[in-house]
Amino acid sequence: MSSDYAKLVASLSKDQILAKWPEITPLKKISGIPRSAGSSATSASTSEEDLFNGHDEEQIRLMEELCIVLDNDDKPVGAGTKKLCHIMDNINDGLLHRAFSVFSFNEDGKLLLQQRADEKITFPGMWTNTCCSHPLCVPSELGITSTSDSSEINQLSAAVKGAKNAAQRKLEHELGIPYEDSPLHKFQYLTRIHYKSASGDETSKWGEHEIDYILILQTKNDITINANYNEVKDYKYVSAEELKAMFEDKSLVFTPWFKLICQTFLFKWWASLDSLEQFKDEEIHRLL
Repeated sequence: MSSDYAKLVASLSKDQILAKWPEITPLKKISGIPRSAGSSATSASTSEEDLFNGHDEEQIRLMEELCIVLDNDDKPVGAGTKKLCHIMDNINDGLLHRAFSVFSFNEDGKLLLQQRADEKITFPGMWTNTCCSHPLCVPSELGITSTSDSSEINQLSAAVKGAKNAAQRKLEHELGIPYEDSPLHKFQYLTRIHYKSASGDETSKWGEHEIDYILILQTKNDITINANYNEVKDYKYVSAEELKAMFEDKSLVFTPWFKLICQTFLFKWWASLDSLEQFKDEEIHRLL
């Protein structure tokens, strides 16, 4: 990492992050934390009205979910709302959170893509991998239990476990894929990527800055899909060649993380679905 932005993110300590964003709930206070922050405000501020003007009510509500705020080394710092973590001003100041991306392949070796709903606040209408979202800052999606050692929350194995729990939950929420069609033991963790992107052009109020856990899921052909059309506009299975043809279609728009993963990793993985273990690592691939 050599960019000025990468240096900024690397320079922020846990204490500096908590001081800079006092809205973040420190980890020591997360015991029993709800899935959503809720809202105690009686009226939205002008800036919040500007941020959410014209957006879908359900998607605005989901902006109160609590993401896992991270330091540059992927160590959890605390809980921050999805809204806080996706405001571009905060991202430009270095705020970082945890995410996951699922790539689900069927028995024919085809990849399930989704097109994000137009209602989505970030990256609406864009084609992307099967499911991309965020573990919540709750014990199960941090990969810990009430009996976990205090150091376990900083271990990669715990983070992977939490990401898998979150992935199973979101596959059901977005695509209606039941848990029995996405059992936890079928998710294969490969690596992490660290990237930043505005949602649209650089004037956007929203964006992403994530350490993204890459999960491969291989399923049977006849899994149940019952898409939530507030989340997903369309979906389709594609071969590698069909996806490459989609990239050539100028009328289609793809999420930046999906393009990054495709350019860097995906087609190598796709050619070796029976031997993915060779690609597994403990690195954070910095694609800033």
